[in-house]
Amino acid sequence: MSPPIAILHAPGTNRDRDAAIAFALAGGRPEIVHINQLLAGERRLNAYALLVLPGGFSYGDDLGAGQLWAVRLLHDLGDALRDFAAAGKPILGICNGFQVLVKTGLLPGPLGAEPGPIPADGRLVTLTRNASARFECRWVWLEPNRANPSPWLAGLERMYCPVAHGEGNFRARDEATLAALQARQLVAFTYVDAAGRPGPYPVNPNGSVADIAGITNVAGNILGLMPHPEDHIFPWQHPAAAREERGHDGLRLFRNGVALAKG
Repeated sequence: MSPPIAILHAPGTNRDRDAAIAFALAGGRPEIVHINQLLAGERRLNAYALLVLPGGFSYGDDLGAGQLWAVRLLHDLGDALRDFAAAGKPILGICNGFQVLVKTGLLPGPLGAEPGPIPADGRLVTLTRNASARFECRWVWLEPNRANPSPWLAGLERMYCPVAHGEGNFRARDEATLAALQARQLVAFTYVDAAGRPGPYPVNPNGSVADIAGITNVAGNILGLMPHPEDHIFPWQHPAAAREERGHDGLRLFRNGVALAKG
């Protein structure tokens, strides 16, 4: 049976339908759920097998990208969200959704043996303004970390998909935290070129440390990434489709999510 998937909508998100189409194509049963439906009790988070925080500009990105959405979730739905994650149910955050997962502390979450004192806000990483100091909208190559054991990444090959953000610059609190993320194989994706080689801008579109484009938590059920794999799930979406170029789409990622939701 197709697992029920909540595509969470907040004022300003705009990639809800893209994510819903991707998960439907992957065999899931997505529903776009407005945050107010959860707050009013019209929908319950625990009724779903997978949660998606899509891209966009939630609450206008006031006070920083994803900041107000993160505060709203923690204040009004914090227990339900933490219970969902603790139950091992899959959570995916794309672009603005990744920013929210970082700012709620769900990503990277506890690292086990922490590399140092936890800051007052609990955050070990953040996503800040692009090094270019401008909004970046371009196609990028993503290399999956095959040593990352998360089911989200099972069988993934190099992907080609767009980015569209002004605050995607991934930063760790310090060198020890970055080393811990890498040692525990929590890096999910890095920016590379078509041949799989890292490089400066525009290969790395935002200046992220260690070319990091996405991470998972230790348990592997939560994944966040800045690029938009939901916008390359059909062959005709490839930017060179008119020249008959194909492949490197993101559909496998969504199939992995559906399989994980099925348990």
